Amino acid sequence: MTVAVVESLSSCFFNAPLVTVAPLCYLSAENKTFMTDQAKANPTPSSAATGLRGVVVGTSTVSDVVGDKGELIYQGYNIHDLATNSNFEEVAFLLWNKRLPKRSELEELRRQIGESYAVPSQVIDLMRQLPRDADPIDVLRTAVSALESFDVDARDLSPEASRRTSIKLTAQFATLVAAAERIRRGEEPVAALPNENIATNFLYMLKGEKPSEHDAHLFDVCLVLHADHELNASTFTARVVAGTLASLYASVVAAIGALSGPLHGGANTNVMKTLLEIGEVANVEAFVKRALAEKRKMMGFGHAVYKTEDPRATHLRQFSKEMGERAGESKWYEMSRKVEEVMMREKGLYPNVDFYSASTYYMMGIPLDLYTPIFAVSRITGWSAHVLEQYADNKLIRPRAEYVGERNTPYVPIDQR
Repeated sequence: MTVAVVESLSSCFFNAPLVTVAPLCYLSAENKTFMTDQAKANPTPSSAATGLRGVVVGTSTVSDVVGDKGELIYQGYNIHDLATNSNFEEVAFLLWNKRLPKRSELEELRRQIGESYAVPSQVIDLMRQLPRDADPIDVLRTAVSALESFDVDARDLSPEASRRTSIKLTAQFATLVAAAERIRRGEEPVAALPNENIATNFLYMLKGEKPSEHDAHLFDVCLVLHADHELNASTFTARVVAGTLASLYASVVAAIGALSGPLHGGANTNVMKTLLEIGEVANVEAFVKRALAEKRKMMGFGHAVYKTEDPRATHLRQFSKEMGERAGESKWYEMSRKVEEVMMREKGLYPNVDFYSASTYYMMGIPLDLYTPIFAVSRITGWSAHVLEQYADNKLIRPRAEYVGERNTPYVPIDQR
């Protein structure tokens, strides 16, 4: 696709005028030029981009995925540098403000987060009324939607108010996910420790005891790795909703809805289920080959953008190894490495972020169906950063579809059908 094509497609989405509808943009199969609605009187073979794959729909500074190089960048910073040197709160500030914080700014952000962990008791009561077997990601979506009713500034879309909401939601997502799990187990939610970071507090609120420094650090880096990933399905959903000037809460609730779909969220849960099904390292080779022969999808491999190793998987592979060694139980890591070896040999596929996060979370004692809500605990920073960016230079996102149905169909009265 040429630069001119990309730029023209982009103008049909984020950069379309706010109160007008952009013309339909698509490529003619014959001459590779753009056509408008008027040209559809003489339709050509469809060149609509299924799933918008490869279509640039706008500009952003929040993050970039360089698929052919296996790079992930947050506001100019390589994910490897951030994962090695930074922390989740610092990355949140970076995503929202386009720069790293000064020490005083980071301390102020941590203070604000510490004051925001608590959620209204009515929301906790609502969560108690939901079925115990409800999927945790659905519980989170319902709870976040309810939160909006208790925020008098929810409809204030000014930069200042939207940043306050971003901070509040970032703190409260951790509280809600941990509380939902404890309620499901018939236990009382645990109040956050205001002076601890989100990673430490989440594990503390989940288990009722402070995690080791090692586990808290690894989980903090996991949050950094998942914080944003350009225009994935949930982030694009958040921007579409924000483009209508709906609240940040509404935009995030829509994003959670997108994340709840199995084609977007839940892959690492299924990875761990697969490892549990395999059972032992000795079973890996036969299992994977049989699964491939049966056209069964091996979750955690391949990516819509990366053509080489997902840079996030590089860190999570090491975390899985460390967790196994510390626990004296390396089976899950060794099985994962063997699955990776067979998949590369048989299909030429690299592991993505979900593959090694599965065994890492499992070794931390985190329930399998919390993996997707934990993703949201991190991704709320990226979602909100994109919503802030959308509000700052908003255009209603109103694409068109290439109509491929019948035309000029005569109407038949109902008695004659």
